[in-house]
Amino acid sequence: MDVISRTFLPATTEAGVVIPSRHLPIVERCVDADDDAVLVARCTRPEAPLSGDHLLLLTRRRLVVIQKTPVLHRLRLHLNANLRHLSNVTWRPDLTRPALEMAATAVDGVRERFRMKFADTEAVWRFEGVLRDVFLA
Repeated sequence: MDVISRTFLPATTEAGVVIPSRHLPIVERCVDADDDAVLVARCTRPEAPLSGDHLLLLTRRRLVVIQKTPVLHRLRLHLNANLRHLSNVTWRPDLTRPALEMAATAVDGVRERFRMKFADTEAVWRFEGVLRDVFLA
């Protein structure tokens, strides 16, 4: 069983995210076969609101963000980073919307920010717990 069917697809189902099959080759190239997906979510970049839709995939070892361009709907790998190479990782739940904003500094010194929106506050706390387990454990 490959990483896609074993962990990525169940994580998308848990998050309530429908992923087109054209995302899968990018995920397969970025994630090792023994690295489990722990969080999948659609997100936006607050500093670039017109940059298109993004898909955030967090595993135990990697953070992968895939961008879908707004006009032509092309997929582009925005970020593929080993978690050890990320610094100053922070997140902040926003229960009024409900959403969660995550930020991290990549190895090249660029500060990346991602905002994930959820259906309810329970999902915010569940995803916040996953981030705590991965980054603070």
